[in-house]
Amino acid sequence: MQSPNSKKLFTRAQEVMVGGVNSPVRSFKDVGGAPLVMQSGKGATLYDADGNGYTDYCLSWGASILGHAHRNVVLAAKKTAEKGLSFGTTTQPEIEMAEYIVRYIPSMERVRFVNSGTEATMSAIRLARGVTGRDMVVKFDGCYHGHVDDLLTKAGSGVAQLAQSSSLGIPQSHIDNTLSLPYNNTNLLRETLTKYNNKIACVIVEPVAGNMGVVVPQIEFLKILRLLTEQFKIILIFDEIITGFRFHKGGVQSEFGITPDLTCLGKIISGGFPVGCYGGKKSLMKALAPLGGVYQAGTFSGNPVVMKTGLAALKYMNDERYKWLNLRCEQFAQEINHFFQEENIAMHLSYYKSMMSLRFRHEPVMNYADAQAAAGGKRYAALFHFLLNKGIYWPPADLEASFVSMMHTKKDLGHLAAAIKEYCKKERG
Repeated sequence: MQSPNSKKLFTRAQEVMVGGVNSPVRSFKDVGGAPLVMQSGKGATLYDADGNGYTDYCLSWGASILGHAHRNVVLAAKKTAEKGLSFGTTTQPEIEMAEYIVRYIPSMERVRFVNSGTEATMSAIRLARGVTGRDMVVKFDGCYHGHVDDLLTKAGSGVAQLAQSSSLGIPQSHIDNTLSLPYNNTNLLRETLTKYNNKIACVIVEPVAGNMGVVVPQIEFLKILRLLTEQFKIILIFDEIITGFRFHKGGVQSEFGITPDLTCLGKIISGGFPVGCYGGKKSLMKALAPLGGVYQAGTFSGNPVVMKTGLAALKYMNDERYKWLNLRCEQFAQEINHFFQEENIAMHLSYYKSMMSLRFRHEPVMNYADAQAAAGGKRYAALFHFLLNKGIYWPPADLEASFVSMMHTKKDLGHLAAAIKEYCKKERG
C-alpha cells in the first residue's frame, strides 16, 4: 500500500520527537521501513493518514477489547467529559470502578488507581518492600513490567545471579536487589527462594506471559510459586495488566485457582485511556498513605472520564461474549497450527485464548531463551510487511503478542489465515 502522507508526517515527527515516536516499538526498528501514522480507528480497522485501512491485531497493545471507537465507550467518554475532565478529588465513577474490580477479582479487597501499568507495578513493589522491610525483588526473564528502574534487567544465569541493567541511565544500585529467573523453571525457583527467603520482599510475574510473545505457564510452576511465597512470607504480585479482564472477569488467577497477594491491572479497565491499578488484601493495602507509611500519589489517578469509559467496556463483556471471543480465537489458532503441521513448516502459533504469537520453530516455547530461539528475525520482518500489504496490521516487533477484539469477524480471521498461508507457501517457493 502507498502511504506518502504517513512518510511526510513521520519526517515531521522525527524533527520534534525522539526517533519520531513516544514508545520505541512504534518505530518499526525491528521490521524496517517507515512507520505508519494512524488517523482513526473503527471496529477492528485502523486507518492511516492516507486513508488505507488495516485489520488491527495490536489493538493498542491489548487494551481495545471492544475494538476502536465502540459506541458504548465513546458515549461514556462524551457524557462524562461534558461534566468536567479532572477535579483532583474523589469522584463517584472511581468508586464504582473500584467496586466492580473488587467484586470480580476476590484477591483485590482494596485497590488504588494510577495512570499507567508501569506506575502500578512500581507502586506494588514499593508497597511490598514497605510491608516486609526487605529489599530484594524476584522477576522472570522475558516478563516486562514497565520501565521501572529496578526491573529493567538482563537475564541472570544460574541460581539467582544479580542482574545487569538493560538500559543506560540506571545505576547499578537500583538493580543490585533484583533477581531474574527463567520462566517455568520450578527447580531454580525453589532453590533461589529458599536461599534468599529472608531478603526477598516480593516476586512479580505475568501469570500468562505476553511480553516475550505468548508463553503459557505450567500450572505446577505457579502453584509452587504460591506455596513457596506463602512459606517464606514473600509477597506474590501477579502482573495482569495484559490478562486482566481479557479472558474472564476474574482474571487469569481465577481461572488457575491461584490467589496472589497483590495484583496489577491496566489496559482493558480503561476502555482505551491511560490507566493502571494495583490492589490486594486489606492487611497489605492499609500500609499505603493516608492510612500507612508507604507513600504514593497522582494528580490524575482515578480520573472520572477514564473510570466511566472503563466501566462501559467492562460491563459490555459478559460471560457469553468472553466465551465467544475465546472460542473463535482458539479455533483460528488450531487451524493455523494444523496448516503448519500438515505442510511441515517450522512455525507455530502460541496462544492463550484471545492473545497469540507466531513462533518460527516446531518446538513449544516455555521461557525467554526459547522465545529468542524461536524468533523470526528477517523472516518475521518479511511476514510483517507482507501482511501490511494485505491490509493487516500485525505487531511491528517479533516478541510482542497479538490480540483479537469483539469486533473481529470470522471473515477477518479467515483473511489473516489465508495471508499467513500464502506467505508461507511463497517463502518455500
